Amino acid sequence: MRKFCCVLLTLLPLSAFAYPIDVTKKIEGVSVDYKASDVDGDISSIQLNNYGTNDAVCKVVFTNGPESPRTRQVTVPAGKSTNTTAKFTRDIIKMRIALTCAPK
Repeated sequence: MRKFCCVLLTLLPLSAFAYPIDVTKKIEGVSVDYKASDVDGDISSIQLNNYGTNDAVCKVVFTNGPESPRTRQVTVPAGKSTNTTAKFTRDIIKMRIALTCAPK
């Protein structure tokens, strides 16, 4: 049992590749919520949920340090959700996401 616990403790740092994610939101006239997550060391994702009765048009800008920002524009239908991802060429140290949503 003691050996099993030692093996688990040594493998713990290998599974921790998470990075901090800062989200700046500007949401006007729609009920949109988000959940940002890290998919891999160089891929970031954000899930957008529209709880309102109007469709929403959202612009998502993923920024990772010196690389050029990745911009995605998505339409989130009323009562639905959508996922948006961005892949970078380097490992992400800190992800900054700018979210702007407005009614369609």
